[in-house]
Amino acid sequence: MQIDALSVDFDTASGPIHALRHISLSVMPGRILGLVGESGCGKSSLAYSLIGLLDTNARICGGAIRFGEQDLAGLSESHWQALRGRRIAMIFQDPMTSLNPVRTIGQQLIDIQYRDRTSRVQKRSRALEFLEQVRIPDPASRLDSYPHELSGGMRQRVCIAMALLTRPELLIADEPTTALDATLEVQVIHLLRELQQKHGCSVVFVSHHLGTVAELCDDVAVMYAGEVVETGSVETVFRTPAHPYTQALLACDPASIREATRVLPTIPGELPDLRQVPQGCIFQARCPQVFDRCRQRSPDIYPVQGEQVARCFRVASEEPSP
Repeated sequence: MQIDALSVDFDTASGPIHALRHISLSVMPGRILGLVGESGCGKSSLAYSLIGLLDTNARICGGAIRFGEQDLAGLSESHWQALRGRRIAMIFQDPMTSLNPVRTIGQQLIDIQYRDRTSRVQKRSRALEFLEQVRIPDPASRLDSYPHELSGGMRQRVCIAMALLTRPELLIADEPTTALDATLEVQVIHLLRELQQKHGCSVVFVSHHLGTVAELCDDVAVMYAGEVVETGSVETVFRTPAHPYTQALLACDPASIREATRVLPTIPGELPDLRQVPQGCIFQARCPQVFDRCRQRSPDIYPVQGEQVARCFRVASEEPSP
């Protein structure tokens, strides 16, 4: 999948919110791309754009989403329905509400195969196969269980099985471990990596947890206030972050704190009001390295090393003015 200069607005009573602006990303075949950033930076809006599930007050006002030979940005709902759940699938954030509470697990796994011209017995057998793949204990009996009879971790495994059942080319995971405890989170991450390698699909993984992204993902895109400010391989970006926001975000990770302290590191300031996007660099008001040019115009994307790029004048070839 190739995303080119994608922009999304949300219409509100107080004016449009420019939630995504000029997003350009590549989701490479067979690789896992992590999306990271503060709450409100646009990660979920981007994820929902890629599967056609934006709110009714949202509109794509620029750019393209190329998936094979199709531009998804202008698809009708009927075309989205033909694509969604077949070539593109999604694991949602909350396993407690993702499943229908009045239908059994088996019924829901069979229902997702409605496009297949096979018998119900064959569909049930395939559902059982995928429950085994996600390591559900006693999967045959779980087919007849209702969601409330399963733990949160088990429900999330069912959601993963449901998403992979149709063997999609692209899997979108929107913070799928948020509702799980640390032990289950590790199990689900390892399971996702194993299944992704087995089925060969591309994955867009949305998360706040930098350690999870480092464990699971091949590539990472750092988002801030509706813009992608840095991309590259996980190893390169996490070892040598180029954008001041990426540096600040990594410094706030509790895993990077070496000495006991009562004061956790934070990024001073607040996200800008996206109804009136400020002139210049979007991070300027909170950046410790800001200089005059940052306030005058928005930086382009500049190469750093290898595939790593950053939206910052500090990594441009020309030296900044004093």
